[in-house]
Formats: sequence, C-alpha cells, structure tokens
Amino acid sequence: MKVPGPDHPITITPFAGRVRVIAQGNVIADTSHALSLAEADYPVALYVPRGDTHMAALTPSSHHTSCPYKGEASYFDIGEAKNAVWSYEAPYPAVAAIAGHLAFYPDKVKIERLPPG
Repeated sequence: MKVPGPDHPITITPFAGRVRVIAQGNVIADTSHALSLAEADYPVALYVPRGDTHMAALTPSSHHTSCPYKGEASYFDIGEAKNAVWSYEAPYPAVAAIAGHLAFYPDKVKIERLPPG
C-alpha cells in the first residue's frame, strides 16, 4: 500500500453537479452525490453511489486489478460492454470516501455532467 503524496497526489471532492450514466440507451445511474477523484496525471474519474445506480443492470465480472494507492478493484459488465464499471469494495484508508461508489469507463458508456438539480 502506498500513501498519496506530492509525487502521486489523489484528491477526492464532491462533484458540483449532477451525473447521469447512460449505457445502451438506458439510464444506469443518476445522482447529485457523485465524487470527483483526481489522481496524479490521470483523467478525473467520477464515482457514483451504488444507491443511485441501477445495480440490476450490472453483472459482476471475474476481472480484478490492484492499485497500490487505492486497493483492489472489482469490475462489472453492462450487457455487451465488458468491464465497463469498476469499484473498490474495500479501498485503502487514504481513499476511503470512494467505498460504496462505482466509476464508469467513458469509452464504454455515456457520462453526462449536468448542472445541479
């Protein structure tokens, strides 16, 4: 486990707006409670609460990855979109805020960033 710092910063903040995730023409998630995770030089990832996600549309995948800063990621498929969603079920303490949240690959779903409402 590595701790974020000046050489690899990670910042988690509430997203100031609404996030809607659409896959295969269906709204998969819609929330005003997303978190924005900025990590080093990577694109910002939006994490959506599971409670604001249509979980029945997700199928657990056997794919897993490990991040030295965040922990082990589990993945989900959405129909034919394999490993389109990831989640840290037990994130490391430095990023504990993303527990209970899901992130979506923008090349596999449509992520709409909307004004608050």
